[in-house]
Amino acid sequence: MNKEQLSKSKKKLPDAPGVYFFLGAKKEILYIGKATSLANRVRSYFTDDILEKRSPLIEKMVIEAKTIEWTVTDSVLEALLLETNLIRTHKPRYNTISKDDKSFNHLVITKEEFPRVLIVRAKDLAEKFETTEIRSVFGPFTSGGLLKEALKIIRKIFQFYDTHTPIDKARSKMASGKINFNRQIGIYPDNTSKEDYQKTIRHIELLFEGKKNTILKELERDMKRYAKERKFEEAGVVKKKIFALTHIQDVALIKERDRVYRDDRTIRVEAYDVAHLSGTSMVGVMTVVESGEPDKASYRKFKIQTVIGANDTAALAEILNRRLGHTEWPLPQCIVVDGGVAQKKRAESVLNTAGVHIPVVAVVKDEHHRPKRILGPQSLVSSLESDIILANAEAHRFGIGYHRDLRKKSNFG
Repeated sequence: MNKEQLSKSKKKLPDAPGVYFFLGAKKEILYIGKATSLANRVRSYFTDDILEKRSPLIEKMVIEAKTIEWTVTDSVLEALLLETNLIRTHKPRYNTISKDDKSFNHLVITKEEFPRVLIVRAKDLAEKFETTEIRSVFGPFTSGGLLKEALKIIRKIFQFYDTHTPIDKARSKMASGKINFNRQIGIYPDNTSKEDYQKTIRHIELLFEGKKNTILKELERDMKRYAKERKFEEAGVVKKKIFALTHIQDVALIKERDRVYRDDRTIRVEAYDVAHLSGTSMVGVMTVVESGEPDKASYRKFKIQTVIGANDTAALAEILNRRLGHTEWPLPQCIVVDGGVAQKKRAESVLNTAGVHIPVVAVVKDEHHRPKRILGPQSLVSSLESDIILANAEAHRFGIGYHRDLRKKSNFG
């Protein structure tokens, strides 16, 4: 699809949250995504630097696509849940989430008297739960951060348990004390009956299934019944739930281009590049991509101090050693180097010496400095291809800019 073919579709796209679909010649779904603003998000696919900002895979998808369709949602939270459901149902081939990646997260609701709502990694599902112990599973969600924020929002409307052990087995004083404390601060249900709690769990399931209207109808029916029975306090509680559900405050999810909050499950990719002119004014840079978006506040510059001449691998080793000295910086799940086997092996050597176990991938370029292939664990490359390409492109851009500025200041140019 070229820019002219898409121009009419783009004009129709609303500045509202929702889910968008890239469709092929036979109306098959090629790719599904969520957006804070449908208009802005879709527009980002039709820029001249799509290859650098995204990946060859996404560029190929955009070229292959013939039309774009979308569904507007009332909130970003609902866009997140709808996207997950649709990707699981349709499994578009250009969605990396359709791959069976064991690091993705699922929402699990246990089959118990008082069901618990838990975030569980795909690889842990079979190990931690028997099939008979699970009531519902939703996902996969690529970002634990987004799922965690979504549950914080949902919890303000529907309180649920997320204890490590079933509620009826939490017999120690410490476990019971924690449950009581969480009830007092409004995180856990306040001595709700089993029947009422089961209804809450059903509403959470309906929300994750994208059936908010069904929940609203049931709540409105309950509110009228309570009012008729003159149970005005109960009616007031339900009325507040209806208001909260129709006015979801998902500010925590609204970030430019769907950037997510950092947490211990957020995927962080660091890329490194070296820039110099025949060995002079040599510099290095580190760029960071978190959950698919550049984290420019975490970018770092390094003046090479121990290397003489044009020795890129030695410069890379110096950068990595200095970076590892900053224990206050969070470690990434993947390190990206620009180059080939030599750069990859040197980076791995530095990490091994430091006792740090982080996978390294190398981006091999063609004669036009475009990504040709990625060296590294195939499962990692497949699941993080877009992030790897983006981080590498950012490192090249940032490094060239830093080198140029340094040469100007030092009168090397």
